[in-house]
Amino acid sequence: MSIKGFFFNRITANVFAGIVLVFVLIFGARVLLDKITRHNLEITVPDLTNMSIEEARDAVAPGRMRLEIIDSVYVRRMGKGLIYRQNPKAGSKVKEGRRILLTINAVNPKKVMMPNLIGYSMRQAKAEILSKGLQIGRLTYVTDIATNNVLQQLHDGVEIAPGTMIESESMIDLVLGLNNDDCITFAPSVTGLKYRTAVEAIHDNSLNISGIYFDETVKDYSDSLNAVVYRQSPEYGETPLLMGMEISLYLTTDISKVPVPEEEEEGEEETDENPDF
Repeated sequence: MSIKGFFFNRITANVFAGIVLVFVLIFGARVLLDKITRHNLEITVPDLTNMSIEEARDAVAPGRMRLEIIDSVYVRRMGKGLIYRQNPKAGSKVKEGRRILLTINAVNPKKVMMPNLIGYSMRQAKAEILSKGLQIGRLTYVTDIATNNVLQQLHDGVEIAPGTMIESESMIDLVLGLNNDDCITFAPSVTGLKYRTAVEAIHDNSLNISGIYFDETVKDYSDSLNAVVYRQSPEYGETPLLMGMEISLYLTTDISKVPVPEEEEEGEEETDENPDF
């Protein structure tokens, strides 16, 4: 073998060895990085809402997730100290050891100051009540010169003075004026609306809620917030109602139970008769 051939083969061998070494280093680094970052190993975040902190710790233990309480709210109908909200949301894909941020339902209710609603219109009183974190309760109408003028503000059947500290989410009942020449209202259409939106619409029409009935699909507080009205009584229509009368609501999480508006049904019939359009 010539000296030139010897050196050429030597160089070729070194280059080949270098290439192999580079590939080995890249592969090794990738394997090591995957182990460090646990590449492609994702864990599904469980639903922690309505759990106690102890229950939540047990639920996230397999994925070594860490829980951190960052905020609290007060929801009267929810168990004290239970988890109200989480981030990341249930069903999210995360790496092992991920931190889960929690908002819990406060053990002690927040206190707010009762505003002075006397002399306000119903619309003004509603805005003030909601801005304070309170809820509108029953509307009682008595004869007066001005319809929907607030005459009294009550809590648990007793008049409550402005400035009184009261638990947030408390129901505030209103005694309102009713002029006999301006005492008629109509039932709004609330089918398809969520609970809170439906209640607000009914109060906006100077009516009360006589009963709220959830079907078998509503199993917990979270379901109740997402439930929609599939039936109301009296139904929406042109029949006049006296202000202060009551409406019953029937709610479900099964959207298929919500009736289709007549206009949509008519549109569907026209589409069937004219398939080319």
